[in-house]
Amino acid sequence: MLDVLGVHEGETVADVGCGSGYFTVHLAKRVGPRGRVFATDLQQEMLDLLAKKLVAQKLANVTPERTTVDDAKLPEGAVDLALLVDVYHELPEPDVTLAQIKRSLSAEGRLALVEDGAEDPELAIKPEHKTTLAQLQRELSANGWTLVVSDESLPEQRIVVFRPSR
Repeated sequence: MLDVLGVHEGETVADVGCGSGYFTVHLAKRVGPRGRVFATDLQQEMLDLLAKKLVAQKLANVTPERTTVDDAKLPEGAVDLALLVDVYHELPEPDVTLAQIKRSLSAEGRLALVEDGAEDPELAIKPEHKTTLAQLQRELSANGWTLVVSDESLPEQRIVVFRPSR
């Protein structure tokens, strides 16, 4: 997935809704000591689990932040990639979060959503945890985003990349 997204050394990445930090750790290693990862989550318990992983992996390039529904806690104009893995469909206020992510992006910044596809009726995931590509395009377009690419290379999920509409 990180290869598909083109995550490079020295980039600044936001792992929005990082959970216990599975992707945060991989992102931190990928961006290296010159890069930065902002790992955000609504739940302190998840950030506590992440903190243990960061110590165990000796990663010092991650900034964990506890967010609120109203504050994504991302630095303005600094993020090259905002990554939401299995998060978008869970956002309590997607319009608010999308606006905050947009403000956080650098000039060439992008938003990547990794979501289970609702088009596959055989996918054993609750319907409320799936999204269609058409749904993502419709909702993000309404919030000022332009689809860049949809990648279907993962077995059950799709990677959808957007940029702010200019």
